[in-house]
Parts: sequence; C-alpha cells; structure tokens
Amino acid sequence: MCGRYSIYESMDHYLKELAPEQLVINGYDLWPVERYNVAPSTLVEIIRPVDEQLSIDKVKWGWSPFWAKGKRPDPINARVETAMTGKFFSQLWPNGRVLAPANGWFEWVKDPADLKKKQPYFITLKDQAPMFFAGLAEVHQGLEPDPRDGFVIITAASDEGMVDIHDRKPLVLAPEHAREWIASDTSPERAREIAMEHCRPAADFDWYKVSKAVGNVRNQGAHLIQPCSLTEEGDD
Repeated sequence: MCGRYSIYESMDHYLKELAPEQLVINGYDLWPVERYNVAPSTLVEIIRPVDEQLSIDKVKWGWSPFWAKGKRPDPINARVETAMTGKFFSQLWPNGRVLAPANGWFEWVKDPADLKKKQPYFITLKDQAPMFFAGLAEVHQGLEPDPRDGFVIITAASDEGMVDIHDRKPLVLAPEHAREWIASDTSPERAREIAMEHCRPAADFDWYKVSKAVGNVRNQGAHLIQPCSLTEEGDD
C-alpha cells in the first residue's frame, strides 16, 4: 500500500455505518473532513475504543516504539503477517486496535514502457460505502498532542486483479468485522482471526486512473479522485 488515502465525508457518515447505536465520548466536527490526499506524518481522524465507548481522535499517521525513534521515518503500515507477533508493534498489540475511516486509497503503477513514470490509481468500494482500515495506535488523552502518539494501517497481500495495481492492500474490514475489531470484549485470538481471514476481497473494489496531481502533498480537492477522463492527467 502506498502512502496516500482519502477521507472526505463527515464523521457521522462513518459512524452511522459502523456503530449507529454506540456512544461517542468526545466531540467532533459535523462538517465534511474533506481530506482527499492524506499524507504520512499528518494528523487524521481515527476511531478507537475507550471504556466500551468510541473516541474520535486526530492522530499522526506513522508510529515507532520509543526505542526506534529517530532511527528511520516512522512506519505508516504494518504487515498483517507480523504485526501481531513481531517485536516492533508488540507495544500496540492487542490493546491498541483502532480503525482509520476512509473513502479510498491511492496506488502508483510503473509504466512498462518507461519505468521512471508512474500512473496513480484510486481504489474505492464498488458500492461507495465507507471503508474501515484496521490499524494499531498509541494515543494519550490530553489537551495537547503527545509526541509518542501515532497509528499505522495494517496491510495484507493483494488478491485477484488488484495485485496488478500493488502487491499489498490495506486491511479493509466490513462494518460487522470493524465493530468486532475495536470491541473491548473481542479476544486477541478473535481479533487475529479477523485480521487474517476477513479482509474484504478484490471483488468488492473498483480502481481507475487519476490525475498525477495527487503526487504533490499540497494538493487537495475532489478533482484528485476523479477518473483521468474528467481531469488533467499530467497535472502535478
């Protein structure tokens, strides 16, 4: 999975799909998020469990344990094959399970005729429903952001036709599995089963070429997720 995704609806839009009856303990904006080009190291909304309720927090995309800080850029993704068993993310598993709501993500595909050129694609659900990326996070509640805070998106191997776009994809969960992922009474064994067996299949998604303007982290706006036929493919 490459390092960009979109979340542009209001948080109510995602919460109604995820858990319409569950209490959210903190306030959040009612207007659309409108983040069409979320980049690593920026703050973005995640959903996490707190005392059997839900909390919406803006957290940095990227995380490292204290002993790895400064040795390399904070990873933004964690492979499902090792996230739950490896040393690097052991501080976050299993109690740091969170969801990153989204509408889609971007991948770049090399041009076979010129490997220096890459074409971005936008990947979204066929039914245009909200996405829920399974993630792991460290979050400390307080008035100011804590430098230790951050989250990573769990990734899985791509399947079927999506492998032609990229060999990895975010671990996208259907709402019923997303609810289980962050439920306080979900055992680590069940959470591991959800992660390993319930990533939504390639057949649930559509993908299409979009403007190269998404490659510039300063660019925002709905034009970034429009098919190339409706925008300027060569923008940057």
